[in-house]
Order: sequence, then structure tokens, then C-alpha cells
Amino acid sequence: MNARNKPAQTVLPRWRGFNLTEMMSVKSDKEFLEDDFRMISDLGFDFVRLPLCYLLWLEGRTDDDAFRIHQPTLEKIDRAVEWGRKYGLHVCISFHRAPGYSVNPEVAEKRCLWKDAAALESFCRHWAMFAERYRGIPSERLSFNLVNEPPRPRPAGAAAAGNGSGMTREDYRRVVAAAASAIRDKDPERLIVADGADYGNEPCPELAETGVAQSCRAYLPFQISHYQASWFKGSDKWPPPVWPGAFRNGGSGEKWSRKELEAHYARWGELASKEIGVHCGEGGAWNRTPHDVVLRWLADVLDILKGLNIGWAMWNFRGGFGILDSNRQDVRYEEWHGHMLDGELLSLLRKY
Repeated sequence: MNARNKPAQTVLPRWRGFNLTEMMSVKSDKEFLEDDFRMISDLGFDFVRLPLCYLLWLEGRTDDDAFRIHQPTLEKIDRAVEWGRKYGLHVCISFHRAPGYSVNPEVAEKRCLWKDAAALESFCRHWAMFAERYRGIPSERLSFNLVNEPPRPRPAGAAAAGNGSGMTREDYRRVVAAAASAIRDKDPERLIVADGADYGNEPCPELAETGVAQSCRAYLPFQISHYQASWFKGSDKWPPPVWPGAFRNGGSGEKWSRKELEAHYARWGELASKEIGVHCGEGGAWNRTPHDVVLRWLADVLDILKGLNIGWAMWNFRGGFGILDSNRQDVRYEEWHGHMLDGELLSLLRKY
């Protein structure tokens, strides 16, 4: 194999799998299901990501100052980590809501992770707790994904605005470095992953000094991934998506084809070529996008990622983005272990 054809990503295994969303929000405090781990393994995949809301393991779920931990909630995560071992799946623990920040607007954080020392101290304290709890479990089995989808960075000196409360790239680097240090104080060998900036879409070469891997996304163009998604404002007004030719930002503007996808992921390949681990932590399309469009688009995305030796985790396993019980209206489902299986989507994922 010559240098030109050498895979760009050489640090991490090319893990492939799914997100399991039972504990991702204040309103979603459920048990993970052992059956999900078994089925994911039986289908030939080797990775699960657990998006978690930190409020769920706090007594009262609102006051982080006292750091009163509800152990039965953490025991749910313990069981998921053990099922990963049992079924041969790498488990990635991710803070979908962290002290001072979440991309999910359901609860307003009283502090800002990127600007407030108290929020950063709490963030590091939570991660140190997990590091101590799972110390001794090898990184081949378990990784920590620090915070889900940090916002688009604000240029230094520009006015603060939006959900990120003015996060700069230096703010993000500082937060990642502090959390990584807190984890390594308890468990020096733990694999740590930081999402790319701009909601996982922008690689962050400035994080190289922290020694963490990075996670990208597979949602672009948004007209395909978020068409008529109820939580995505204005998506119900977008024209029906096509591929190639979908709008990057939804209803208008730049149209994307495989060429634009390749240019987008080339930046992640360039990052990976510097011996920084890269994995795609989320991706997929909501169930209102025509199925044939999803399959054509996703085939291009996965083919590009495979060419860069970058693994992936679909959002989600069961539900509107998933291969089970997605409730699409244009799919011929197969009954499988009490679920409705999208066989065409499964075949595509297995191919890559």
C-alpha cells in the first residue's frame, strides 16, 4: 500500500455501532436494555455510545453545588458498561448535558461551561468521578466523550451570542485540557474523545496538545438529516430533499453532492493524518426523509468515512433514525425479535 492510499486514521479501531438514548435528557431517565447490546452484537457491530444527562445522577436533579450523587442512577450505567464487556462492544460514555452546557435546550444551565470557573470545576469533578469508578477497565472497552456538540466558536473579540455564550476556540481548548487532566489524575490510560467544534462539524487541531481523540458528525447536509424534524426550527417548511443536490443548511443556499462531502471529511482526514484518533460519534437521517434519498446519501458518507478508516455510530438504534422501529412510511419492514427491522438500511451499514 503506497502512502497515497494509506488510511488517514490509524489511532483508533474503526468501531461501528449505535447511540443508545435512554439517559440523554432530564425527561429520559430509563434503563438501558441488555437486549439492545445483544442485538447490536448479533448484527455484527462493535460499538455503543451512551449520551448522558448529568442531572440524572444528582439528588434533586437541579443543584450541582452539593454534589449529592444518586447511586442507583450510576448503577444503570455500570450495567451498560458490563453488557458492553459481555457482548464484545466498546462503550463510549458521553455527557449530552454537562455542567454549564447542553445542545439540548430543555433546561437552562445557570452557569456557562466555557466562561465560569465554577462550571468547569463541576465538569471536571463529574468526569473524575467516572474515571475513578471505571479505573482498571481497559480503553479497548471503554472511552469518555467529554461533552456533546460544543457550539460554533466565536472569534476572539466578537460579541457573545447564542447557546454557547461566546465560546472561543481557546475556551474549548482550556475546558478539554482541564477535564482530560482531571480524568488522567484518576486513570492515566483512559481513552478520551472531544467532539469537534460547531456541533461536531469542525476539527480542532488546537486540541492536539491535550492528547485526546476527536469525534465528527454525519448530519450534513441538514436538509437530508433533519427534514421535518420537530425539534429543528423551520424544517417543516423545507422542500423535499434529494441526493445529490440537497441544501446544506436546510431550505436554501449551497447544494451538496459527494464532492462537498469529500471536501468536508478531508479536513478530518487531515487531522487524523497527524496521528490524532478520529471517530464519527453520530449520524443518520430522521424518518421523514425519503428512504431512497437516505440510502444514496448515507452510502456516500459511509464510503468516504471508510476510505479514511474512520468508524461511526448511528443515531439511533431504535427510533426515528434507527434500523429498528423507525416508523418510516416508505419502508418494507421485517419482523425481527419483536421489532420492525429496516433490512435495506441494515444491509447498507453492514457493507461499510
